[in-house]
Amino acid sequence: MARVVVEGTDIVVRLAWWEKLAARRRGLRVPVAALRGVYVEADWWRALRGVHGSGVWIPEKLYAGVRQLPHGKDFALVREGGAVLCVELSRSAPFRRLALSVPDPEGVLRALQPHVPRGHPG
Repeated sequence: MARVVVEGTDIVVRLAWWEKLAARRRGLRVPVAALRGVYVEADWWRALRGVHGSGVWIPEKLYAGVRQLPHGKDFALVREGGAVLCVELSRSAPFRRLALSVPDPEGVLRALQPHVPRGHPG
């Protein structure tokens, strides 16, 4: 499962080897300054928005890759059967939202919340 940590001024998403293959990327790094909100979505499929872009889509089981939106794109690595960490990002970031199945979404939520600017949800 993906791991999310704050390293210096970046939010870093580390992927397992199979996630790297499925998502067609080695990992993600976005500036903490781009963080706009963070929450946990209880239903994994509700974390998906937009349409399939690149990556792997196994209906009702898994999505790993980029989802296209009218005004940007999301990165999603979600699996059935669990809550999903959703990280909302500014327009300047490479993605508008990260939707990630992580081992402890509530723990990562607590770690990221202090970095959410005042006046933004999260």
